[in-house]
Amino acid sequence: MSMFCYQCQEAAKGTGCTIKGVCGKTDEVANLQDVLMFVLKGISIYNTTARRAGIEKPEINKFIVDGLFATITNGNFDQNVFIRKIQQGLEMRNKLRQELEKTGIRPEGPVNEAATWEPFSPDEFVSKAETAGVLATEDEDVRSLRELIIYGVKGMAAYTEHAFNLGYEDPAIYTFMQEALVATTRDTLTADELVELVIETGKYGVTAMALLDKANTSAYGNPEITTVNIGTRNNPGILISGHDLKDMEELLAQTEGTGVDVYTHSEMLPANYYPAFKKYSHFVGNYGNSWWKQKEEFETFNGPVLFTTNCIVPPASSSTYSDRVYTTGAAGFYGFRHIPDRESGGKKDFSSIIEHAKNCLPPVEIEKGEITGGFAHAQVFALADKIVEAVKSGAIRKFFVMAGCDGRMKSRNYYSEFAEKLPQDTVILTAGCAKYRYNKLPLGDIGGIPRVLDAGQCNDSYSLAVIAMKLKEVFELNDINELPIAYNIAWYEQKAVIVLLALLSLGVKNIHLGPTLPAFLSPNVAGVLVEKFGIAGITTADQDMALFMNGN
Repeated sequence: MSMFCYQCQEAAKGTGCTIKGVCGKTDEVANLQDVLMFVLKGISIYNTTARRAGIEKPEINKFIVDGLFATITNGNFDQNVFIRKIQQGLEMRNKLRQELEKTGIRPEGPVNEAATWEPFSPDEFVSKAETAGVLATEDEDVRSLRELIIYGVKGMAAYTEHAFNLGYEDPAIYTFMQEALVATTRDTLTADELVELVIETGKYGVTAMALLDKANTSAYGNPEITTVNIGTRNNPGILISGHDLKDMEELLAQTEGTGVDVYTHSEMLPANYYPAFKKYSHFVGNYGNSWWKQKEEFETFNGPVLFTTNCIVPPASSSTYSDRVYTTGAAGFYGFRHIPDRESGGKKDFSSIIEHAKNCLPPVEIEKGEITGGFAHAQVFALADKIVEAVKSGAIRKFFVMAGCDGRMKSRNYYSEFAEKLPQDTVILTAGCAKYRYNKLPLGDIGGIPRVLDAGQCNDSYSLAVIAMKLKEVFELNDINELPIAYNIAWYEQKAVIVLLALLSLGVKNIHLGPTLPAFLSPNVAGVLVEKFGIAGITTADQDMALFMNGN
């Protein structure tokens, strides 16, 4: 095989991509990502040692977070980015190692190969990837647990990066991420110890999501119930995708008064719910659907598209929009124009994409109407009395958490069918792009409470956890699993992994995960999750509906 990757739900044949990623990444990029991950582990070995000696290196913390985020599925496809990061990482590690050696400080325990590599030519990356790749861990169960931790840490890095961009940090998160990476190099850890670390990863996932929630709401206010236009206007526009709200803020400010409208796409939809963004009259709504439909929707949009993070789908060779796509931050694709990061204390310069937009036709309208969202925890708490009364009266029999990711597989039609077949006395709690499977369906309301409560982006799954814990308190229950809440979650990539681990760390059990269980779960590890947490897959909408409504 020329590569091996099984970190996302679309892993080839349900086992792993070995020639080219289903996501579109080449074997070269896949191997470079493996090498970068190995380098990040090596840096972490020395940085955790330095930290224990009282030496803090903020630039290393940031580099590790950036590196992890760059390897997330559909985030960055540019091989040159990874070559540069590998070289920078080795230089950074060597500098730190030399600094420690001068003071006589050495890492505790065995130092694996990741900490001893010397700088090498990009031509050598294939041979390095054989050492660095997933399959270098021979024991199937140890490999499974290590990768589960690593993918959780990657998801955590995404949320940590967004919080950092808004000026919020928590040193404990950096410490944990790096110690977790080091732990995945230690052959002395038992399977039980790795399982404990999996749950610990979930706990820090909650911390990271809480930090980002604080950053977002402090900067832009608490999300409000909002009806979002899904039609178009006659001005040229910029379509902004991804998850980074700081980029959203700066783009809106720089496009004001230019005659260019701004539309959200996919996971940027929840930006419409924040009060701070509503003051911009040229912020006109959402265009299109989930990330995987971008090949068609970018064609009809006509204007430039800005990716602030994942999820990029490599364009077809026949596409007419490739020269209209820009990336920034951790996102990248060879051939797309990249807008550099902001200098410390400064702002990104979006003038090039704005000038580009002025010369484009207005977007072609592909649908009309409105969708409603903005049901993050503060807004739901404002409706708490109404919701509690509806539960007590029997008007609401059950809540279904259907958060997570969308994807291309036809099997994901299950989630639309499941939502349509839910009894009229049930409510969907959602976050992430999974909502595009049902957020435009006419599901109605219960006494004025919409039957789809959209909390926002995938990281806003934190709101769903906060809501559940609040309901537990209101109903004076001893166990969160006693609530009338069922979990039927769709997953795709590593941010969904950290959300899952966060829920497990909070004690949530009997989560159903689909459309398939992760390929990186070995049979034994999957068995542990089933036995300890009641994790299960999905079957058919009708079968699962009967199971859920009977209280299982």
